[in-house]
Parts: sequence; structure tokens; C-alpha cells
Amino acid sequence: MTSTSTAQLPYVQSIAGCLPGTIGDHGLGEAELAAILAKLAPHLTRLADDNVMGRLPLLQVPDETADIDAARTALATLCEGARTIVFFGTGGSSLGGQTLAQFAGWNIPGGADEAQKRRPRTRFYDNLDPVTLQSSLASLDLMTTRFVVTSKSGNTAETLAQAIAALDNVMLAGLPPHLLFLGLTEPAVPGRKNGLRQLFDAHGIPLLDHHTGIGGRFSGLTNVGLLPALVRGLDVAAIRRGAKMVVDGLRARPLPMAYPPALGAALAIGLAKERGIRIQVMMPYADRLGRFAEWFVQLWAESLGKSGEGTTPIACLGPLDQHSQLQLFMDGPREHLITVLRVRTAGTGNRIDPALARTAGLDEMAGRTVGDLVAAQAHGVAEALARAGRPVRTFDIARPNEEAIGALMMHFMIETILAGRVLGIDPFDQPAVELAKVLSRERLVRAS
Repeated sequence: MTSTSTAQLPYVQSIAGCLPGTIGDHGLGEAELAAILAKLAPHLTRLADDNVMGRLPLLQVPDETADIDAARTALATLCEGARTIVFFGTGGSSLGGQTLAQFAGWNIPGGADEAQKRRPRTRFYDNLDPVTLQSSLASLDLMTTRFVVTSKSGNTAETLAQAIAALDNVMLAGLPPHLLFLGLTEPAVPGRKNGLRQLFDAHGIPLLDHHTGIGGRFSGLTNVGLLPALVRGLDVAAIRRGAKMVVDGLRARPLPMAYPPALGAALAIGLAKERGIRIQVMMPYADRLGRFAEWFVQLWAESLGKSGEGTTPIACLGPLDQHSQLQLFMDGPREHLITVLRVRTAGTGNRIDPALARTAGLDEMAGRTVGDLVAAQAHGVAEALARAGRPVRTFDIARPNEEAIGALMMHFMIETILAGRVLGIDPFDQPAVELAKVLSRERLVRAS
């Protein structure tokens, strides 16, 4: 089987470009793939059991609604009179929300309509840089700016620094913090420090509860990611419906070959172990999926890069990176698996004037649309990679709507979990990252 989809899924995954029938000896053989799938089978069964027994909160999120209702209520108050919503958070506390916010407005001609224009602008500050933070705060109209601060533990130093700096500016301006800020962090636990909760409680700032059983990089479908989605006017119930489609596929207890996330996990592991494919390239052919690629990079790297295992993820964007990194993928070391995400663009966008096209020597584009060119490139690059004997996996998305992005996010989260379990590692922790945090704090203490 080279293409996988389950009933109702809004995408089709094809691994034909990774198999010997397409790329010869560089592909993963049938027996090799079967051996990996056999190893994966008990882990898929366990995941199905986790779903039935409610042991993995991520799989239960698509059925929840209470957190959405609470988020809507909080945002209705926060956004009153707002022109800009600033989101502070780092890593998983930001990338899921950015993915969904960027996705908004896909089918709107020109990228915006009157309703979107009336919505507050969204800004994300996920990297702590002293110059950027200071200049950005100085440029904001604090009367019409609101701040959403997210930290699961409440102790993320970078996020607390951003929150404190913004809070200080607001208080110096004589503005009421409780009307301009909203926090998102874990519920209070006696004896456990939560700096964000302490800070916001001290100033009467409202707080929403972060799901205690879902870590940052897996939180894009919780209120962490859905808050920005709501601000941008997305149908968050549809996002969760899309995610539920992927989860529901577990209920039939499918064979790994028939379940798209399982097949994807087996493919990645098999190519790494049997063909030396050490780099995972995520290459969407749509600007509005650019942040999705960045989100995938953190998900895959932080979940699987442990105990000498894992492969290195890279975010690319088509057609842009055809003019840079594609040369390496086509003719460099044979160590890349390229995943191409394609949406239907044919017939969309500006139509190229025939006379101007011929004058420019672009006869093949005369009378065609910009979307026709992008569609040709998205298919052409996959074919070119296959002809060069380079493993390429494709996802075709029938309609780029909320259900599609919810399904894609859940697919890759489950694919990552299954890959980790087959490799014998915990996909949910990040011990090396925690060590870096400890050493950073120690350095600050020594410098004081």
C-alpha cells in the first residue's frame, strides 16, 4: 500500500516515493518496512487501549468543550477595545498557536475580509531578545494592546521576563493590568511554585488553566493553541473535529499499514535504520503552512532526540526552497526524507496576462494562474526527487480548512508518539532541555 487514508480524513498520505518501485535500491524494501511495522504493531494496540481507557489526555482533547467555552468568555472581556493582541510564550507554548493563527483566512480573496480587518492584530514574541522586547513594548499603543502570557509550569524564565517587562510598562502608564492581561498556566498546587500564577494573582489578572496532562509541544489543540485561533476567527470546533477523525481511526484497531500515522512512523524509522536517512524535511507548498513546518520541527526534535536516537527535522517552504536547499536534497548526501505538503492551488490566484507573459518569455504561463504554477512545482519537485532516488513522501490536502489543519496536527503528534515508543524512548520528556534551564539559572545566581 503506497497511499493511506481512512474514511473522512481530509488528507491522503503517499509513501510511494520512498519505496524501491519508485526510487530503486534507495527505497525502503517491502520486507524491511514489514519488519518495522511488526515492531510497531503492539505499540499501536497500546495506543488504541490508551484511547479507550482515557490514559493519554492528548487523545481525549478533541471531545472536550469546556476549555473552549472558558477561552471564549475570557477573550470576550480581554479583546474589548483591543487593536493588538500580543502573545508571550516560547516553544510549544507558542508554535501551535502560531500555526493556527497563520492558517486563518485561507479561503478569503486577498487574505482578509471586512470581518478579519475588524479583528485585533496578533503578534507573537516567542524568542527572548532584549532589543526586540524593549523596542516592541515602546512601539505599542498600550491603551489598545492586550497581552496573553502562556507557561505550563509558570516558571519559564524567558516568558516571565517578557510578562514582567510588559506589566511594568503598563503600570508605569497608569493602566489597569487586570483588564490588559490574561494568563494561561497550570492550576495552583499547594507547595509547588508557579511564578506566573503568583505574579498575576498579585495584580488581579485572570488566569485560564493549562491542561496538566499535556506538555507544550503537544498542546496545540488545547486552549494554548485555540486562544490565538479564536482571536483570528477560526472555527475551533472544526479544528478539533479534524483531530478527532485521526483519533477515531484507532477505534477500529487497524493494522499499522492501514493507519496513516503508524505508517509514517514506520517509514521514518525504517529509512533511518536501514538507509541512513538522518534528516526529516517538512516542505509545505503554501505560506499559510510555514509555521506548521516550524511546529513540526520542535515536535519531532524535542520528542525523539534522546539517548542517541532521533533524526534531525528541517523546516522548508515551497516553492521558495527550490532555489536553495533543494540542490542539497537532490544532489547532496543521501540522508534526507522530504515530506511535501500539497494543497489544491490550480486555478487560483492572479491570472497571468498572455501578452505580458509572452513578452517576458514565459509562454507556458500565458493565461494561467499563479496557483497553476505552484501546483506544477509542488508535483514537479516530488517527481524530481523520486527520479533522483531521494525518498519523498507526499500529503495531498483536498481543502485547506480547519478540519484539515486539526487532522494534520493530530497525525504528526501520533506519528511522533509511535516513533518514540518503537525506539524505546519517552516522547514526552526533554531532559537535556531541563539541564540547560538549570545551568542558566545557576549562571545568573553566580553573576548576582
